[in-house]
Amino acid sequence: MQLKTMILASMLVTVAAGTATAEVTFRHALEGMPLDLSVAKDYKNPSGAVKQFLESGDNPYNCDKKAVEEGHSLFLSACSGCHGHEAEGKLGPGLADDYWTYPAGLTDKGLFEIIFGGAQGMMGPQYGNLSMDEMLKIMAFLRSIYKGNPRKIEWKTCNAAADGGSSGEQKGIIHIKPQS
Repeated sequence: MQLKTMILASMLVTVAAGTATAEVTFRHALEGMPLDLSVAKDYKNPSGAVKQFLESGDNPYNCDKKAVEEGHSLFLSACSGCHGHEAEGKLGPGLADDYWTYPAGLTDKGLFEIIFGGAQGMMGPQYGNLSMDEMLKIMAFLRSIYKGNPRKIEWKTCNAAADGGSSGEQKGIIHIKPQS
């Protein structure tokens, strides 16, 4: 009886520990293998936003006006050569509409995986060029200029009606699931 109790207690501790340390697993967009985030520039000293993102898979910068502006500047220097100055698409696909070469781009987690680990063609991994924090800011900029069907959005966005239309602050965040 004591052995059964010890085994059961051990199993409960294991389950509880697994729940407490659960994080999002980030995978390569094409290969499906887990991404090695330890190669990131800011892996050892991540920002609070990166820590939050790695735990939830939702970009906390999506409604942060300052981060969106910084993301636009980073996008111009790191991404616009292929995707155009306003993400309209050139050598690489447009990133402001609702057509995604990789449907995973409809989620913050999936877009991060594409940027961090790269994809097909000329879209190489960006972990050597950008920190994870910079990638999140670029993602926030891209989400801010989205011109596609709002029903297709799978990322956190600002609810303009809830915050009086300011949409530049963290309040009023909602998670919109696509309508099928």
